[in-house]
Amino acid sequence: MNALKNNHKLGATLAIVGILTGLLILFLMASIFNINVDGKIADGRPDEAITVQIAFSTLSWLGVSAGALWVAVLYGFINKTDWAWFWGTVAATVQLLVGFFPMIPPSSIGLPAPTVWVFALAFVLWFGMLFVGGVPFKIMAFAFASGLAYVLTYIDGVGAISRFQTEAKGFTNAMYGMSQMVNWWGAAVWAVFIFALIKNKAWALPVGVFAAAMSMFGGFPVGITDVIIKGRFSMFLVAPVISTGLLIYMLLPKTKKMLAEFQQS
Repeated sequence: MNALKNNHKLGATLAIVGILTGLLILFLMASIFNINVDGKIADGRPDEAITVQIAFSTLSWLGVSAGALWVAVLYGFINKTDWAWFWGTVAATVQLLVGFFPMIPPSSIGLPAPTVWVFALAFVLWFGMLFVGGVPFKIMAFAFASGLAYVLTYIDGVGAISRFQTEAKGFTNAMYGMSQMVNWWGAAVWAVFIFALIKNKAWALPVGVFAAAMSMFGGFPVGITDVIIKGRFSMFLVAPVISTGLLIYMLLPKTKKMLAEFQQS
């Protein structure tokens, strides 16, 4: 790992891959967009067709923008700056989400899910940037676990768009509508926490507590509502449950000690 730290040549190589990944996102998302919308309609789920339109569009915008950010990261590595690895991590974090969620809708109706390649590339890029940045393994593992909460909290927000359309107007319908953006904002806060954590910021822990609370406030109400309506376990609960576990972990004395040691390193 020490051999990879501050390896600007490796960083530049990964940045080029990140740029190409951004272009790949644009191509793949454009190629699967209408196919998935039409597939959902043919499957009798017009609500999910609308959800795909919203989610795929916004994720493509973010993913392509992350590809552009990789150009700045490449510039940073070529000029051997100290900030390039961090912004590369930011770009890879965005591309991880962009690669992961668009695998779900096509898989549910038997269509190909080509963004798995985006996810795989972003996975390599994310860990590559952390190695180049010299992030300790324990911090890396903590950031990865937080990344799971980040992705799943975003997915809760997507699911709420569909549920809002299918439930009859009333308290339940309104619950999904009122909670939808709480989950997307929560995912954004989780991302900020990850960035603060790997950047060794003293204010990382309070942001992490905030992110966990956002996921819990956005996920538990719709998850419990879903259990009552469907009479079975709800996938809405996965994100808030993981966030609850991370919140408990963040409040442990050993976690505070680990972060304090990282800040002093």
